Amino acid sequence: MAGKPAILAVDDDEPVLRAVERDLRARYGADYRVIGAGSGTDALEVVRELTQRGDPVALFLVDQRMPVMTGTELLAEAIPLQPDAKRVLLTAYADTDVAIRAINEIRLDQYLLKPWDPPEERLYPVVDDLLADWTAAFRPPFEGLRLLSGRWSPRGHELRDFLTRNQVPYAWLDPQTDEEGRRLAASLDPPADPAQAVVAFADGRVLRAPSTRDLAEAVGLSVSAALPFYDLVIVGGGPAGLAAAVYGASEGLRSLLIEREAPGGQAGTTSRIENYLGFPSGLTGADLARRALAQARRLGAEILSSREVATIRRADPYRTIVLDDGSEISCQAIVVATGVSYRQLDIPGAAELAGAGVYYGAATTEAVLYRNLEVAVIGAGNSAGQAAVHLSRFASRVHLVIRGSDLGAGMSAYLVDQLNGLENVELHTACETTTMRGTEHLEAVTFATPDGELDLPVSAAFVFIGQQPRTAWLEGVVARDDQGFILTGPTVSDGHGWNLDREPFLLESSLPGLFAAGDVRHDSVKRIASAVGEGAMAVRFIHAYLAGL
Repeated sequence: MAGKPAILAVDDDEPVLRAVERDLRARYGADYRVIGAGSGTDALEVVRELTQRGDPVALFLVDQRMPVMTGTELLAEAIPLQPDAKRVLLTAYADTDVAIRAINEIRLDQYLLKPWDPPEERLYPVVDDLLADWTAAFRPPFEGLRLLSGRWSPRGHELRDFLTRNQVPYAWLDPQTDEEGRRLAASLDPPADPAQAVVAFADGRVLRAPSTRDLAEAVGLSVSAALPFYDLVIVGGGPAGLAAAVYGASEGLRSLLIEREAPGGQAGTTSRIENYLGFPSGLTGADLARRALAQARRLGAEILSSREVATIRRADPYRTIVLDDGSEISCQAIVVATGVSYRQLDIPGAAELAGAGVYYGAATTEAVLYRNLEVAVIGAGNSAGQAAVHLSRFASRVHLVIRGSDLGAGMSAYLVDQLNGLENVELHTACETTTMRGTEHLEAVTFATPDGELDLPVSAAFVFIGQQPRTAWLEGVVARDDQGFILTGPTVSDGHGWNLDREPFLLESSLPGLFAAGDVRHDSVKRIASAVGEGAMAVRFIHAYLAGL
């Protein structure tokens, strides 16, 4: 019966309540859930639970003369939670004046005198008309996960980004601006704080300020490994990691992929990839990630979500993965494909406004919130160009700000051509970001230029500058260059701790059996296609490594 609109009957006289429930079910049970409550307090609890689940109430049929809380008092408290429900009061002859006042004060739709026998004449015609009116105006609510958070809540942004990138359907509600959001916030006990992110599920579960791992587990993503030992463990779920999972699983290796955020990596946040082989019309990063993830799973790879690797321990001939909670997974070989992250701005206001108008990547998640507003994109690479193109569909103006003088120096020609053809994208060259300002959210960004200061009154700034490898957790485990990228193959010398008679394989690190693929590797090409190729190549070298054990 889940999903049917509800008819809520309330009466403290149990025989009367059973009778009205019986009559309502006989007529409307096929299309509505008929719910009975023996007091106003019980009824309010039912209304709160229905509201939290996103289930609509079509009709209240409430007795006026109840102790503790009268029918009109109940309706006055229930209406803010279910404002579209029709309202009927069951009254005695002496309650006529009360019913008339209720019509004016709480917009009562109808009142019925008790007893209502026979229902065919005195109950059903009234309810039929009210339900017909309600059905004509009814718009079914979103039947799924709802995220309740203020627009400028940094944690709300993080959860929106997590759900979007993991392709979990959800509805985002702002308790300060959305009527449905206000109702959901009011239905919680205690009511939700706009700065606090709350997740409500269709089955009535509510998570307040959940961790990413709690949310991942609640939406059905796997957060614990099924086995204690694997042939291959892949750390990082970007294009290189997903390719390694696909090829590893397809070639018979028991493969586990561990991803801390969402499959696809930085590529998964890209709004449009135009130059990936085999897709002449282009595809989104989310589509690429979704296809690769489905392929890896179909071939037998196991995916572990929202988990981070703390370190790797050598226990010849095996390798041990130590997760952030201290749990361990053993394996024979490892592919590290953790990619890179955008450099955080170290300027006044940037840290305070992160997630509240200042975003690192996240253009696909947040773009729709800035419809008809001015935004800035800071960066000169392909990711920045793709973000600017995507944001131009929503924002009134996109300010593309770069440090150099030539956009084509670090961006593909096809993107430069697209940007040049967009009237609402304005390029600013030779700019250095100096200050970000705003109270509750970003309001302006200041840049230093050869001609003085440039002050842009923008509502959001999307930052795509600098690429830092995610390898701090490998300190003391493998050799890295001075920027943190993993040294592999010929770049691994005797001084890096290599102690085998053979030379390292092309993608092998200073720790035998640990391979690096994609952007995290020293001197990699930094393109999606090359990352996919390296993920596939790593599996070929792993077979050779395992054969030599």
